Amino acid sequence: MGAAVPFAFEDHAEVARRFPDLHPPFNFQEALTEANRCLNCFDAPCAAACPTHIDVPRFIKKIATRNLTGSALTILDANILGASCSRVCPVDVLCEGACVMLRFNKQPIAIGRLQRHAMDHFFASGAKLPAESKQQRSQKIVCIGAGPASLACAAELVQRGFHATVIERRALPGGLNTYGVAEYKLRPPDSLREVEMVRQLGVEFRFGVSIAHEQELAALERDYDAIFLGIGLGSTHELRIPGADHPDVVDALEFIARYKTSGNLKVGRNVVVIGAGNTAIDAANAARRLGADRVTIVYRRTEHDLPAFAFEYEHARREGVAFEWLAQPVAIYTDLASGRIASVECVRMNNAPGGLPTAIRDSEFQLPCDMVIPAIGQSPLIALLQQCRGVDVAGGRVQVDRATGRTSHPKYYAGGDCVNGGREVVDAVADGKRAGVAIARSFEAADA
Repeated sequence: MGAAVPFAFEDHAEVARRFPDLHPPFNFQEALTEANRCLNCFDAPCAAACPTHIDVPRFIKKIATRNLTGSALTILDANILGASCSRVCPVDVLCEGACVMLRFNKQPIAIGRLQRHAMDHFFASGAKLPAESKQQRSQKIVCIGAGPASLACAAELVQRGFHATVIERRALPGGLNTYGVAEYKLRPPDSLREVEMVRQLGVEFRFGVSIAHEQELAALERDYDAIFLGIGLGSTHELRIPGADHPDVVDALEFIARYKTSGNLKVGRNVVVIGAGNTAIDAANAARRLGADRVTIVYRRTEHDLPAFAFEYEHARREGVAFEWLAQPVAIYTDLASGRIASVECVRMNNAPGGLPTAIRDSEFQLPCDMVIPAIGQSPLIALLQQCRGVDVAGGRVQVDRATGRTSHPKYYAGGDCVNGGREVVDAVADGKRAGVAIARSFEAADA
């Protein structure tokens, strides 16, 4: 895969011990029993609820008939990252949330765990995707970023006979699957084995390549027939309060990446996480599992306004994470003797339904802590997007035709977080595949 550094770090066994699977895999008999619960609905609301529209009844039926490889191939036909999606998808609000079993007050079919069962078997058995016999085409497409959207786009293109190259500024591919998803959901080796499968399809990878200037984009426009923007989002928004420049203020994605890919297991004993989205929950849970005695999430709104999924909130409570509602940080204080963070000063907020919370006068209080993890959203990569001349950007998001992923510039397509502002892995995969199909069809039509 080009110049990627090997994935290895000394503390991987320790990380695995501290981060056991959130949803343990089925054994053979458990999977068989669960698969036979499925009603194989003809209208498959579960498949309709999946952004990649995996044929759920079909892949489950194949598990029930003990055809695990066939089951995996059914999944991969719709979603090339079916293994990682089986672990990280919010199935409660997607496929399983649409399961007809819920109409009868029964537990929904465990679609996510069944999907994982089939995909784990696929990789463990050494099975490979069947070689496509498509006519090789002359057009070359480059995908910027090696996250789920680009991987799905590139895989679709090479399977249709096109040459696809993925360029990535970091040392490892996979995007947030590798660097930013909590370890108990998806481990880096599981993300990287999917990337290897994509590489074996014929996708070329180039690592350590940054696209920051108009000249570099011009070179890509010259050398490639189409460009797919799968660049995701940028860094976490800065915490603009006094003391936020302390080295023990670590943004949530950096915190997760440190222990996942660098083996850096250092965490404070008393941690404050600022924000209450799904990434904030992941960081808070990780801090607990890495040994923090107390982890507190500070959120300026109420529990009812929580942006994280309800099941993520319940998971955090089970992990022992505390919550400070209607509170906003205003300063971080350092102990002069030790140089460590001593506390976060917060102010109480008014609950203003339908409006912005406002600070309550003279309501300041201190939260003792020695580490602060901001998780207050990511910034769009405006600097790069401004270099893409002719590509419309509004509110930091690339504007596309949702049916094709095509931008206002005929050579550019886009998908994933840079388009939707930050949704699920499965949404990025759907965007990438949709764009790959559209790119292929545009060239096929032109050559007809």
